[in-house]
Amino acid sequence: MSEPDDHGRRTAADEEHHGIVMGLAFGQMAAQTLGAATRLGVFDLIGDGERTADSLAEVLGTRPRATYRLLRALAALRLLAEGAPGTFTTTPAGDLLRSGTPGSLLSVARMFTDPAMLRGWDLLDESVRTERPTFDTVFGTDFFGHLKKHPELSAEFNAAMSQATRMAADAIPHHYDFGRFGTVVDVGGGDGTLLAAILRAHPGPRGVVHDSAEGLAQAADRFARDGLTDRVTLETGDFFASVPAGGDLYLLKSVIHDWDDERCATILRHIRAVVPDDGALLLVEPVLPATVPGDGSAFPYLTDLNMMVNVGGRERTADDFSALCDTAGFALRAITPLPHPIRYRLIEATPV
Repeated sequence: MSEPDDHGRRTAADEEHHGIVMGLAFGQMAAQTLGAATRLGVFDLIGDGERTADSLAEVLGTRPRATYRLLRALAALRLLAEGAPGTFTTTPAGDLLRSGTPGSLLSVARMFTDPAMLRGWDLLDESVRTERPTFDTVFGTDFFGHLKKHPELSAEFNAAMSQATRMAADAIPHHYDFGRFGTVVDVGGGDGTLLAAILRAHPGPRGVVHDSAEGLAQAADRFARDGLTDRVTLETGDFFASVPAGGDLYLLKSVIHDWDDERCATILRHIRAVVPDDGALLLVEPVLPATVPGDGSAFPYLTDLNMMVNVGGRERTADDFSALCDTAGFALRAITPLPHPIRYRLIEATPV
């Protein structure tokens, strides 16, 4: 630990360490500031131009001084820029919080600052003691059961998952030979963002999206917009009970990290029961390194805690994935990274 200099002053290293701790301590305040701004629609209202705090307050029905204080905080967070005093424009990062911009992350920001995603974190220490989701304690039901009871929140969650998938979906079709398969079954595929990208890039295969009715709610529109309706079948079901037969590649993106090992093995065993011996399993997930790198991102580890708190799942290492595949009758064959900054890996396994 660094010490103050001979005059009792903090060194640059002291200030850096102090800043790290204070930034983390105030992190939830930053997230709540982001959440309030997206719920109010601040970024859409500013749009491509500039707006004063007073004019925004008039549209929003908020107090002018309080609105100015919110906008100043957003500028300090580099989501807005204040040119003249009280006048604001969006920054490139803030543009990602507008509804109509390419690569928008508006639904991601709304979903991950919603009480449904945050309240279980208030009991993180309990989750650490038990390794069980505290979401259930707070809401009296599991996360996906809660979504089922709240269609608007479920639609926001689906939109957030689609937005979070978009960058990976642009890359994945070009880093794996999907064209050698006849039918790709996307298990837990939601609105079909990833499968649509694969089918656009590879004209040969057909596709199946298997998910709950809530998960599939926006899928038909997605494939219709992309002109892929005649190449896709939507299958409503529960992957803990079964998965559709007939595929030779079974694809799961951001599904395995939602569940504990026992339930993941159940899903994979259902796939093993229907995949042909010359077929394949492709998981799209982050892969944690064996030890935490000193210069790496905290994001996958925070996601790991989020999985524990809200759904009871976890992020895994390569050894974890290998053991899980082995338990379900698959052998892990390859782990392929995607281009930076995409954090997902393509984890390929084949039946044994």
